[in-house]
Amino acid sequence: MLNYVLLKMLRGEMKMKISKATPKDLDQLMTILEDGRNQLAEQGIDQWQGDYPNRQHIKEDIDNGFAYLVHSDDEQTIGAFSVVTPPDHSYDELDGHWLLDTQKYRTIHRVAIHSNHAGHGYASQLFESVIDYFQDVPEVESLRIDTHEDNKAMQHLITKHGFTRVGTLHGVYRPNEESYVYEMLTQGGDGKNTMFKD
Repeated sequence: MLNYVLLKMLRGEMKMKISKATPKDLDQLMTILEDGRNQLAEQGIDQWQGDYPNRQHIKEDIDNGFAYLVHSDDEQTIGAFSVVTPPDHSYDELDGHWLLDTQKYRTIHRVAIHSNHAGHGYASQLFESVIDYFQDVPEVESLRIDTHEDNKAMQHLITKHGFTRVGTLHGVYRPNEESYVYEMLTQGGDGKNTMFKD
């Protein structure tokens, strides 16, 4: 199992930890994602309101080593996300063009911070930490992510951290649903960062 790794918050005032999820974390992951689903509904955003993401998606994330939990410095579990390796078939029908046509990419999916811990900058620090890590992994040339067309807060978070919109998905997650797709080119590095390594 991935050892906990301390990560500094943007202002250096708080810390968080990330751990790789295991099968025993499935219920906790689903609780966090269900809370995320409810937050979106309360904001009038029609994202995650159908069968995605469901329990089978998250079980597969865990089995493949894609799923992670986010913990506060006082050991509370506050969020979740996945980092998916290629091929990511979500993007097979991309209406647009990648910045870099490569199979050396990772995709960030299913990002959620529990509503009990909103407003502390955890989502921003999560993005910063993942980006920083993959700039230190020579075999990864690109990071990819998408979000619903109405999720303005996530769109802002994504572009604020240096991603470029490269296209649109039509009906991939649900019929008649559009998602905006983003990409960031990574710089490579020496591979010494161990955040995602067992």
